[in-house]
Order: sequence, then structure tokens, then C-alpha cells
Amino acid sequence: MPQKIPFRLIHVSGQDDGYQAVELNTHSPVTKGWQSTRFSLYPQDMVVQMDTRARMRKIQILVHQHLIPTKIEFYVGDVPDDTPISLQNARYTRLGYVALSNNEKTGFKARELKSVHVDAMGSYLKLVIHKNHVNKYNVYNQVGLVAINVIGDPVTNPLDPNGYPYVADERLNEDPALRGLINKPDYISPLDDLAFDMYQDPEVAQIIRKLERKKQEAVLQERYDYAKKLKQAIADLQKVGEKLGKYEVEKRQAVENEDYDKAKLKKVQMDEYRLQVYKQLALHDLLEIAGTRHPQVVDLEPTRLPTPPKLAELPHTPPPPQTPPGDEQPRLPYDERPLPALKNRDPPPEPTSPPASPGTPPDEQVVPALKGPPQPVPQEEELAVDAEDEVDAAPPSAAESMSEKDLREASAVIDVFGEPLVAKAYSKNWSFREDALLSVLKQVQELPDSTPREEARSMFRAAVFLVRRAMKDKVLAVFKAALSLLKHLLEEFVPKHKLTKADVSYAVEKTMPELLLRTGDTGARSRDEAKRFVLEMAQFQEVKPTHSVPIECVKPFKVTVAPRLALSRTELVEQLYKDLGLENSGLTVENIMQFCLQALQHKNGTVHEVAERIIIALYKDVGNPVKNYLPHDDDKTRKNTLYRQLFEAFDKIDGKPTKDELKKQKVADEAKKQAEIEALQSQLQALKDMNKGTVSVDDGKGAGKAGGKIPNKQGGDINIQITVVPKDNKKPTPRRSKGQIKLKPKPPPDEDDTSTVYNIDKTCIFCNEKNEAFTEEGLDIHYWKSCPMLRRCAHCKQVVEIASLTDHLLSECDAKDNFSKCPRCTEAIPKAEFDQHVKDKNCPVSPTQNKHCPLCHQNSVPEGEDGWKEHLMGKNGCKQNPRRLQALNKQPGPGKPGAAKGKGPPKKSLPVAKGKTPRT
Repeated sequence: MPQKIPFRLIHVSGQDDGYQAVELNTHSPVTKGWQSTRFSLYPQDMVVQMDTRARMRKIQILVHQHLIPTKIEFYVGDVPDDTPISLQNARYTRLGYVALSNNEKTGFKARELKSVHVDAMGSYLKLVIHKNHVNKYNVYNQVGLVAINVIGDPVTNPLDPNGYPYVADERLNEDPALRGLINKPDYISPLDDLAFDMYQDPEVAQIIRKLERKKQEAVLQERYDYAKKLKQAIADLQKVGEKLGKYEVEKRQAVENEDYDKAKLKKVQMDEYRLQVYKQLALHDLLEIAGTRHPQVVDLEPTRLPTPPKLAELPHTPPPPQTPPGDEQPRLPYDERPLPALKNRDPPPEPTSPPASPGTPPDEQVVPALKGPPQPVPQEEELAVDAEDEVDAAPPSAAESMSEKDLREASAVIDVFGEPLVAKAYSKNWSFREDALLSVLKQVQELPDSTPREEARSMFRAAVFLVRRAMKDKVLAVFKAALSLLKHLLEEFVPKHKLTKADVSYAVEKTMPELLLRTGDTGARSRDEAKRFVLEMAQFQEVKPTHSVPIECVKPFKVTVAPRLALSRTELVEQLYKDLGLENSGLTVENIMQFCLQALQHKNGTVHEVAERIIIALYKDVGNPVKNYLPHDDDKTRKNTLYRQLFEAFDKIDGKPTKDELKKQKVADEAKKQAEIEALQSQLQALKDMNKGTVSVDDGKGAGKAGGKIPNKQGGDINIQITVVPKDNKKPTPRRSKGQIKLKPKPPPDEDDTSTVYNIDKTCIFCNEKNEAFTEEGLDIHYWKSCPMLRRCAHCKQVVEIASLTDHLLSECDAKDNFSKCPRCTEAIPKAEFDQHVKDKNCPVSPTQNKHCPLCHQNSVPEGEDGWKEHLMGKNGCKQNPRRLQALNKQPGPGKPGAAKGKGPPKKSLPVAKGKTPRT
């Protein structure tokens, strides 16, 4: 079996004066370890020599808490045969390396122990230590090792191939480091581990090792009572050794601080404690220093009962009365036999020794001594009766003893409350567990105010440990007793003994995970109790300022968690948000939204509903910041039912119509728009009939006006407003409301009036081009494709006048929210480019918007009524108008020539108001 290999350090590349390498030769709680020189060069190397050639199976390195190397390489060295063993003759083989953590997570307070399984033969071990991790505590860029440990098998006969078996594997030829993994030993004693020596008093550690060897010998000799005593003594001594090691460290610190009174006190305390423990455990007898009390081979086991005969050889029970005499009752298999009925019989004889309690382990029960001849083997029916009597017996008066594992786990609690009470807390009997918690509650209530804070803190933390364990208990009475104890600790014990917020946070962080798990319990009462207590604990005067409860509750859970637990968690968060709000409560928009988004991913619909309620309530309080954690609000997102319901709720809160309401409104608007179109078309027809003489208007002195939408067969409609002016009056009549035209009889129109109507039908009202092809449909095509005074909006596809393009983009376009008006050039600039545009100041300053062209971005529009026509249609006009050259190159139509080149309408033509076409 592998064991600890003694070694000594024979070479090191550098060392600090106060931390020399010889410290690595011994293991104890006060070992200071080795440190490199300040600002040393890397890598550093050291070599240790085994006391004897060995097969190394495990290497352990304990690293300093903040002088941490980035990695350490391992080399095993051996000397060839027929060569003197010396450092100069050693030949090294590289085994590999280990990387070390920077220790930031522990705050540089914990030391890292690295254990590496190897399988290599040699006399030397070389460590190559690389550069340090940088941290604020390592000012001089040093590295440090606290201890080194080598475990293996000493080589006594290297020529014996069976003494050191290897597992053959082809991979070992490629990577020797795999030997430690493939040829890993089956068992390594924990007493040889580095962690044992570094926290144990050296003297106690040696005694424990001797007792371990004695225990193994006793097992081989079948002295089980003696082995049991040794096992219990080893467990007790391990706790004693750790405590003595702690005292030794405190004594060493007092000496370094020159506090010799304290050092003397610690020394006396250690000696008294050591002698007291040795006396209690009777180590002199356990170690059998005076020799074994049984020099001859004596079986220390109690005398065994004779081996009972086989089942087939047992005498048969008397047959029942129904069975004829002489016939034997057929025997059934053991599993099929009915339970024996209880009959009137004489009471069984009283046992010679007290009966063992049901909780007593078998190896601790008292074995009755045999005073007479062996008793006959009892019948099966008698055994059944004895078992029945045992079930009906009174419950045990004391809890069963704790296992070694439980003793180690609860060692700190035992120091505070004692082993009998803690044994009750660990008992399998629920009444003992409840009594233990009630006893702890009574002790913490009776603790006087004058108790030192450290002692009160120790009791507080020990009680929290028991509460945390009891919260996992399935018995409701034990669970409620744990809640009562925790409530007293947080509400009364903390302010009474003036414990800090760190202690309160410690209690909450230790108990909240278990408490939250109980909120998903299958039992309704346990689940309700847990939820009630979480909400109540969040309002405790000492707990509320720490914000620990809300922070623990809003930690997102996995989507695979049980629906009952997920629902309880979301309900808790909802209630905590209602009770505490966002201000100084530990709850923020970020952590609530992250929790709710995870809850929305859960498969349970009820969990979704509660999460939606939380998000909607949060949106009512904070508004748009909630949307930053949700997908973008668009049609694709709203296809998801969850998000659609959320965004519709947001719209209602903001007073906006929902998508369904918008659809209904759009249908109503389209119906209204269609009715207006039909009314305007009928008015246009009335104008045509008027000019043909069928209808008269105001006796030739009044004015009529018509407006309408001409159908555009290229797609969409064109808005046109026409004002009719009589010959003797150049000013238009006051504009009537839309859709209202007042028609009166008039004399038949003269020749000029006929030409006026002709001009209306055959002339573009924007560029004054005349063309016989300008019917209603022809004008639509002209407006859409070639009129140089018009332009299609790139954002909403409406046809608008170029002169009013800026106003359209700022106030009418569907994308108007994406534009801002430049204060210099008065153009509509996209908001994404607006800041840079204003900053550059490259645009010309426009005195008025009417003189600034949005196409060429210059103040080049001439003065006068026809300035825009001259700029957009003239030979020297706007170079950025793509329709200008098309209009210049166009041949005059068959109508009146010379009227299509932007020189204004003839005197008898009708003044036309500017208009625009809607989206197609």
C-alpha cells in the first residue's frame, strides 16, 4: 500500500531569508513554507531527494495564499545503475505540469492544495516554478510553497517484477503522464494526506498513526471490541489535534507579537488540554505500551450461540386440530408462510441483561452471558412474538450515537451545544429532532446579554447550522420548530447581542436556498409555511436593510424546475415587489426582468401568467426601461402570444390603441375615404356638365370649387383641388368646405369659357404643359412619371411637389419621426445624421425656406411667382432634378405650342392650387 515517503530538500534556486526552503522538510500547522527572493527571475527550480528510491504514486503541493505561481512542472529523477547516487548523476523525465488559480474568488484567504497522481520510479523530484500571478498583495512578485508531500512505495527489491505491477497500455509510450491515471492505486490512507499533517498537532498525528496500525492488527486478530475502541479514539483525537494545532498557531503569533503572557497562557492551556484528553481516552492502555493483556491467542469475542440447525431440520409445530393425527402439515416457502397468530401463552422469561433499545447499533448491544447449558433454539412462532413485543415497547429514552461522518460535519456545533443535543438533532426519531431544536431555542433565549460577542456569534452560527439541516426535514413539526428558532435568532438574538449585518446575511444566505426549495414541497402546509415565512422574514427589522431576501428570491431558476416550485418562486417575487417596491429594497428593473424572462420560458402556463403580471406592474411604475429587456416590438415579435399580450397591455397603459383597434379604425377610415372619393368624383362630373352648358354657376359672377381624387391606374389616387375663377375676376372665391359645391343656373358659356374647360382637362396644373393625351388617365401618368415639378417621396411613395418636399418630410410623411429640421439650411435631415450635419456646418444658410431647393441643397430659387418653375424646368435650372432634361427635350404637343416649357399659363387659363398625390 502506498505510504508517505520521507524526503529532504537538497537544492533551490533562491529563497527569502525569513522563509527558507528547509521549512518544506516538515509538516505542521506552524510551517511557514518557502518563498522566492524579491523580484526573482523565473522559472525557479527546487530538487528534493527521497530517503530511499521509491515508486511515486501521488505528489501534493500546498501553495501560498497570494504568492501564487502560474504553473508548476514536475520532473522525476533517477540515477543509472552502477552510478553513485548524487544530484549531478541524476537524469530527469518530465511528467507534466499543473496550472494554479489566481485565488481572486476567495479574496486571497485560502491556500490551494494540488494533488497529482503519477506513476514514476526515482530518487529525486524536481519542481520548476513559473512566474507569479499578479495581485495587490504580492508587491515583490514572489512565489511561495507552504508544503510538499510525496506518497509512494519504497523500492526494496527493484529486480522483483511482481512487486510493482504495471498496467500495460500503448498510450503510456506516447504520454508518460498517463501512468498516474491508469495505474492509480486502489487506496491511499487519509493519514498520509498532506491536509492531515498541516492541520494536526504533530504529536497527536503520530499517536493517531500508531492507533491506526493497532486497529489494523486488531482486525486481523479479530479483536473487534478493541478495534472499535481504537476507531472511536482516532476520531476523537483528530478533533483534539486540530484544536491543539489552532492553539499552537495562536501561541506562535503571540510570540511574534512579543505578547509573552498570552503565549504562556496558550502553552499552559495546550498542556492541560492534552493531558486531560490522554487521560480520558486511556491512551496508555489503548497503545498497550505495557504489552498486550492477552499474550496468548485468545478470542476476545463473546461466546457465540450454537449455530441453529437448518430450516428443514427444525422440529415441526403441532398440527392444527383440523388435521388428522399423524399427518404432517406441508411446509410452504418462507415468503409464502402466513404470519403466526397471537395465542394465549405463558409470558416469555425475563432476559438476564437489559433489552437493547431499537436505536442502539448492533455492535453496541450487550451480549448476554451464558450461565447454564445452552438454551434450546426458539421456535419460529416464539421469534415472531418477541419481535411483536419489541415493536410495542416504549420509545428509546436516548438518541442513537452519531456516525464518524456526522461527528466531523457537526464538530463546530458540538463544541457549542454538546454532543448529546446534536445527536438528537441527527437522530432518526423525529421527536428527538424536534426536542433538539426546542432545546437550542431555550439556550439562545437564556443566553445573558453580557456574553462576549464572539461567543454569541459562535452560538448564532451553530444554531443556523441546525436550522439549515432541519429545514430539509419532511416532518412538519420539525420544520416549524426550525422556523421558530430562525425567527428568534433574526428578530431578538441579533439586536440583543449586537451582531453585525454580516452575521444576518450569513444566516439568510445559508437558510434561504433550503427555504425556497420547501416552497415547492408537495405538502400544502409545508409549502404555505415556507412562503409565509419568506415574506415575513423580508420585513424583519434586522434583515430588511441587508436586502438579502429579495436578492435570493429574484435569482433566475432553470426552465426545467418543477412547476410547483417555479410558481411559488414567481408568486414570492410578485408579492415582494408589491410589499417593498423598487426603492432601497434590493429589487431593480434589471434583476426583476431577468427573473421574469426566465419564468416566461417555463413550460407551465400559470407561471407565465404570474410573470406577465409582474412585468405589467413594473411597466406601470417605470415605463419604457422595461422594453429594453424585451424583443423589438414588431409584427414578427407579436406573433408570439406572450409578447403580443405584453405589448398590448403596454399600449393600454400608454393610452395607445391596440393592433386590433387600429385594424378596425383603418377599415372605418378606408370606408370613409371611399365615400369621399365617390362624392368628389360626382362633383368633378358636375363641373364637366356645367361647362357643357347643362349646369350654370352663380350667373357667371360667382365662383365654384371642386376637389376630388382621380383614380390612378398605376396604383393609388391623386389628390387634386381646383379653384374656378370667372374671367372678370382674377382672385379666387373664398374656399368652401370639402365636398360642398353650390351650383346655380347660368347663361350658356361663351367661347372663352369653353377653352377654359378645355385647358383644365388638357393642361398640367403644375408645369402648364398642354397635351391632347392629357385625359384623366393621361394626367395621372404624367404626374407619376414625368412632371418636373413633382417627385415621389422615397419613404412613403407619395407624389409631392418639390417645393413642399421639406414640409412633407417633417409633417406629413409616414417617416416624419425620423427627420429633424436643420436651423441653417431649413432642410429635413435624417435624425441619424442630424448631429453630424449640424456640427459640420457645411450647408448654406437659407434666408427663407421658399428659396432653398431640397434637391441641389442651394439657395438658387429665383424671385417671383414662377421662380420654382424656372429653377426646376429651365435650361440652367436644378441639375439634381432628373425630370428637367426630359421636359426640355420633349416636343410640343398637338395643342397650343409654346405653353409647355414652364413660362406660365396663358391669360385665360385657370389659376391652379398646388396639390399632391397620396401613396400608391
